Amino acid sequence: MRPTRHPYSAYTDGFRCIGRECEDTCCRNWSVPIDRAAYEKYQGLPASPLRTLIVANLARNSTEGAGASARTVSGDGTAFAQMCLNSDNQCPLLTSDRLCRIHAELGQGMLASACATYPRIVHEFGDVEEVALALSCPEAARLVLLNPVLLDPELLTAKPAVPLEEPDNREEGDRKPDGPALPGDFQRIRTSVLGLVQMHSYPLWQRLFLIGLLCRRLDAIERGELKKSVPEFLGDFEAAVGTGSLRPAMETLPVDRAAQLDVVLRLAGILLHRSNVSPRFAECAHAFATGIGNGPGATLESLTKQYTRAHDLWYEPFFRHHPHMLENYLVNTILRCRFPFGSEAAGAGAGPRRTQEFATLVAQFALLRGLLIGVAGFHGAAFSTAHVVNTVQSAAKHFEHHPEFLKLAYELLLESRMDGARGMAILLRNTGPETEPAELARTAAPAVHVDAGTARTLA
Repeated sequence: MRPTRHPYSAYTDGFRCIGRECEDTCCRNWSVPIDRAAYEKYQGLPASPLRTLIVANLARNSTEGAGASARTVSGDGTAFAQMCLNSDNQCPLLTSDRLCRIHAELGQGMLASACATYPRIVHEFGDVEEVALALSCPEAARLVLLNPVLLDPELLTAKPAVPLEEPDNREEGDRKPDGPALPGDFQRIRTSVLGLVQMHSYPLWQRLFLIGLLCRRLDAIERGELKKSVPEFLGDFEAAVGTGSLRPAMETLPVDRAAQLDVVLRLAGILLHRSNVSPRFAECAHAFATGIGNGPGATLESLTKQYTRAHDLWYEPFFRHHPHMLENYLVNTILRCRFPFGSEAAGAGAGPRRTQEFATLVAQFALLRGLLIGVAGFHGAAFSTAHVVNTVQSAAKHFEHHPEFLKLAYELLLESRMDGARGMAILLRNTGPETEPAELARTAAPAVHVDAGTARTLA
């Protein structure tokens, strides 16, 4: 039986590939994974010039995985085989008018699974599937970021037509409050997280910080340190959020733009020497670097001063008028990454790793926002929604489809001692009492400073 599409995913139904009209192509600058079924279909094609071209460029992987360094259209690096790129670093089946020969001559049914579904990211939970979009596709990025109401708030209060997992048939009295998160709790957790993203009574950085607090408590429940059931905890947590009792403590968290920028620069530099840099991302990186004043003689102090100026003059006023763009990015990322469960199955046995999933979510958000701040500084008063879409799309294509990025990003946070609550606050918070960056650096958690060479990585 075909899984039922969850109402959260309704926005993805509006996606339509615009083909040759697209300003980018999904057939260039990354490996094209070929699943086993497609591989066997291609081997069985009758003799023809197209079959010769396909088979000549198919390469079986030594194991069913494309390797740690592969960037694939599917984003996970796994494949039975792959299509070798030509000298132009694009799929040899791409025609001069930027269409796929397999699709044109053999039909959609002959496409490899990754090519047929991209940019849709599909996750199945029992009888229900969730779908998100890969924002590496320009049209998908526009659909997500420009939608003023991506996720209907009523969906957060409506009970799903069917459960996301097998129902838990145990009596309430038989449930262990200190046991692991049960499969039936997945939907409840997901609803709470998405509700926080859209809670406009809090600034966005506080909403994200609250999600981190929620993740830490869920881990404590799984470890048996917090003697509550997941539904009981979520009820108490949402009540505390609703009354605003957690606000005063959050207002004491540090603002340290120098430490924040340091991590953004290092996150951005993770893959620059590990994968191809497309012209679109190179253009984005140049705008970011210029917008924060990068160049000969730049120091972390001078970069932070220009970063702060770009944020206060151009970035913050723009997103104050377009708050839905970052919210939509987060909603789509939460669904795309199966947050806060990640690649593990939702439910018993997954292990207490929600805090790590939150740290990688923050790393992605902090990197994207940092790039947008620099791009806003570059364009000044001309900074527009088109610049946001272009930045998100080119950054997503460079980072999100690389199987090593999240692992390396988390390791960087650990190395920088930015993985705890204080470090997460530094990465998230950009507003607060007006204080000079140098003073902030003395009062906040120690920052790992970049040298001049690292600071100029994106120049």
